[in-house]
Amino acid sequence: MIAIIDYGMGNIHSVQKALESFGVEVIVASAAQDIERAEKLVLPGVGAFDDAMRELQKKNLVSAINDNLKKRKVFLGICLGMQLLFEASQEAKEKKGLGVLKGQVKRFTQGKGLKVPHMGWNQLKTARQDCPLLKGVQDNSYVYFCHSYYPAPADKNEVAASTDYGADFASVVWRDNVYGVQFHPEKSQETGLKILNNFVNLC
Repeated sequence: MIAIIDYGMGNIHSVQKALESFGVEVIVASAAQDIERAEKLVLPGVGAFDDAMRELQKKNLVSAINDNLKKRKVFLGICLGMQLLFEASQEAKEKKGLGVLKGQVKRFTQGKGLKVPHMGWNQLKTARQDCPLLKGVQDNSYVYFCHSYYPAPADKNEVAASTDYGADFASVVWRDNVYGVQFHPEKSQETGLKILNNFVNLC
């Protein structure tokens, strides 16, 4: 069973339908006991960092996430859900992140003909050939982005793939049972579905 963590700021429906297309049981979890029941966890997200952390805390989901990560449950953060894994964000005026991964979330610098937010299709440059989430995904495959901020992991070994938008940024991160993607796999057609299928089959 996969639990999609619902804190009121995620693209729940699209992610749920994409995962269910692989025949797996998916629940939408807004309480700690629902997260506890699941074997795998997905943290989606759109919107602002402070608001997201505030809602997670309000629903008492921060400790539930941390407790289940310590149990080595496979976890996938999507877009803002990936950013929340880190310690802090330049977007946040009040809240710290979950601190699961070390590093900061930074804002794109406008210029060089680049628009912020970074929106649309862009390529994944594989950095970790051994990343299970990227199994069977060809280098330079296109995926769909919509974001103004990006994570800068302190440990470069945790960068499984990067994307060039003025400069390289981490678009896939991986450490042990924790995965994060800055793009939206549920909107990334064949490549995105391949990544989600890999997630479903992770042990």
